[in-house]
Amino acid sequence: MDPTQWGAPFPIVVIALFCIVLTRANATYWAGRLVARGAHRTRAARWMDSAGYRRAVERLNRWGAPAVSLSFLTVGVQTVINLAAGAARMPLVRYIPATVVGSIAWAFLYGTVGFVGFEALALLWEHSPAIAIAAGVAAVGGLAWFVVRQTRRATLETDEA
Repeated sequence: MDPTQWGAPFPIVVIALFCIVLTRANATYWAGRLVARGAHRTRAARWMDSAGYRRAVERLNRWGAPAVSLSFLTVGVQTVINLAAGAARMPLVRYIPATVVGSIAWAFLYGTVGFVGFEALALLWEHSPAIAIAAGVAAVGGLAWFVVRQTRRATLETDEA
C-alpha cells in the first residue's frame, strides 16, 4: 500500500511509518541475537569463537552504527544489517540511536515518494524489458564493485596494522 495514497495528514503518515520501521528493525535485531545465542550451542560455536569472527564483530560494533543508519536507505540490505547487528550483539547504546536516525530518514523518504521507484521500474519494464534488465545489471554491478573495493581497502588496513 502506497503511503502517499493513505489520505492522512503528512505528519501522521510519517509518524506511523517511523513506528512501523523502528518496530520491524528492532524485532530483526533481537531475532539476530536469538539466532547467535542458539548458534553457540552448535558446531558454529567454534567458528564464532575464531579471531576473524571476533574482529568482524568488533568492527561492526565500532563502525556499524552508520551502516545501520544508512541501511534504511536501501532495499533488502536493511534486514540483513539489523540481523547482523543483533547476531554480533551490537551494544544498544549504539544500535538504538542508529535505528532512530535510519527510521526517521526511511519514514520521510517513504512517506514522500512512496512507491515511485517501483512504479518507475514497472513503467520502464513496460517500455523496454531489455533496458530495465540492463539497469538492474548495472545497479548490481555497481554494488558489487563497491563491495569489492571496500573489502580490499579493509584487507589492506588490516594487513598494515
